[in-house]
Amino acid sequence: MPPAIRAKGLTRRFDDLVAVEGLDLEVCSGEIVGLVGPDGAGKTTTIRMMAGILDPTEGDAWIEGHHAATESDQVKENIAYMSQRFGLYTDLTVEENIHFYADLYGVPRNGRAERFDELLDFSNMRPFKKRRAGALSGGMKQKLQLVCALVHTPRVLLLDEPTNGVDPVSRRDFWRILYRLLKNDVAILVTTAYLDEAERCNRVALMHHGKLLASGTPDDVKELMKGTILAVQSTKARDISKLLRDQLDCQSVNVFGDTVHVVTKRPEETEGAIQRLLETEGLRAEDVSRQEASLEDVFVSVLNQDDGNPSDRSDRSDGSVGSAGLLVPRDRARNGPAVTATDLTRRFGNFTAVDNVSLEVPRGQIFGFLGPNGAGKSTTIRMLCGLLEPTGGKASVSGFDVAREPEQIKKHIGYMSQKFSLYEDLTVEENIDFYGGIYGLSGAKLAPRKKWAIAMSGLNDRTDSLTALLSGGWKQRLALACAILHEPPIVFLDEPTSGVDPISRRRFWDLIYSMADDGVTVFVSTHYMEEAEYCDRMALMYRGKIIALGTPQELKTNMMADQILDIQCPRPHEVMDDLAALPEVREVALFGAGLHVVVADAEPAKQAIEAECKRRGLNLQHIEPITPSMEDVFVSLIEAEERKETKAKAAS
Repeated sequence: MPPAIRAKGLTRRFDDLVAVEGLDLEVCSGEIVGLVGPDGAGKTTTIRMMAGILDPTEGDAWIEGHHAATESDQVKENIAYMSQRFGLYTDLTVEENIHFYADLYGVPRNGRAERFDELLDFSNMRPFKKRRAGALSGGMKQKLQLVCALVHTPRVLLLDEPTNGVDPVSRRDFWRILYRLLKNDVAILVTTAYLDEAERCNRVALMHHGKLLASGTPDDVKELMKGTILAVQSTKARDISKLLRDQLDCQSVNVFGDTVHVVTKRPEETEGAIQRLLETEGLRAEDVSRQEASLEDVFVSVLNQDDGNPSDRSDRSDGSVGSAGLLVPRDRARNGPAVTATDLTRRFGNFTAVDNVSLEVPRGQIFGFLGPNGAGKSTTIRMLCGLLEPTGGKASVSGFDVAREPEQIKKHIGYMSQKFSLYEDLTVEENIDFYGGIYGLSGAKLAPRKKWAIAMSGLNDRTDSLTALLSGGWKQRLALACAILHEPPIVFLDEPTSGVDPISRRRFWDLIYSMADDGVTVFVSTHYMEEAEYCDRMALMYRGKIIALGTPQELKTNMMADQILDIQCPRPHEVMDDLAALPEVREVALFGAGLHVVVADAEPAKQAIEAECKRRGLNLQHIEPITPSMEDVFVSLIEAEERKETKAKAAS
């Protein structure tokens, strides 16, 4: 049987820029292939050529045997395509948008109601089906676009970062939908910035500078990893990473939540050196052990090799990370907490977006703000930034009242929104000049800050480039530089790393650490649970309320009554439903390339799972109780709240 998706020598040039070069790729029916790579690698251009939206400069692409460039009508009949940009009609309601796409795809009226209900429940959008799309949050718009793309069952599904900006609960549900589609022999090509999602694909293709660097199963690609990974687990992971980067001779050092990954070619020698350094500096590690490479480890390793850069530490030589002039005038800040809120509330008509939120953030702390799409995170941040007036309660930022002194607050904070707040028709330098003017910087005051901002963004050679032409990672760092030109003591970052690649995320968090070390208070919302573990403290928000508050370690150890079993086995998605049906099991979810199983009692559940896998003839490679991840805690708390609501509704 010929492949459902096929590319041969696919090439696309834009003037002197080669976006995609000589790409060969096949995807068969009933297979999902993940296309991964850094920002600007050519992933979106590839997807657009496959969909027949963009003609290749050279080479060919076929969908179900139809030539993408010359048989566009037949191609459109066989595909569903979801782009990164919202293809929604903002004046139509959620339900009306879905009907529009159903009409577009020719979905019969008979049976639509059942299909709509299934998709609305999967996306948790049912309560919002009468709301206009323009009134949805960014994450909710993304989910609605997913629903619209899946309103019919295509032969080929092309998804360009479909879970960008979507919370972990919805991401898990989305992947369940994809696996159901695979059972119907749909061929799926998906680009993603989440490397744990790429682990769930049948095959992975890694792109860089328009070329395919590697392709194969996740296990095949992991064999490209050069060196051994030593994992150092500690509540002082940030401090340990700084120490090891400065003192250790190794390939790379990176933080993953509460764990530091050290890549080395001499593991025994390096492990001894780590232990000695930790003992000398009085830093405690709960565990130091070898660890199998994740796809993210491989991703970073392969790209560094392709760039001729054997160590990610050299990324810092261009001034793109590190404090580099980020010095906060401490005499500008008032005494007391950086941010306080007491019963902060915001209503829109009859809808309560933020419901009696109370919190306190000390100065110099990295405070994480988590929650599913539509939880009220962005609304809370906008009130704290003086951009939206509260309906009730009170709050202060840097000692200024959000209701009475919003203009003073704006002078003392930096704010980076989900959309990076840049003017895309301006050049890099013009954006910096514009924001300098807003903050009252000019002449001799602006010149050193502009020099710092360009270096921090890594854009020394692109000051005259239009911002619209920059990759996501560059836009991200430029937006942060513009937000903190005036050296504010408090910075609000609203989902700042949504959709950027792992290398850009790592560099960005290096910047956040540098700001915190210089005494800046960083208030950050995120959907990346790994990033949540980088925070000093965090709050979990659900339907306008804070339902959990504490350090990452406190939330992981105190907030889950259930236990987690980590399972590794071939084709984990095929056994999920059977394991979930066991009486000893409460929930089963995909986690990277394996499964996390929620149980009340680990030992009897482990025995039942082993018996079920043996009955099915499935090779169980690994099953062990583990400390819950932040994603496990997040999902568990959200589902507990949803169960409470269901019981309350039933009782009333």
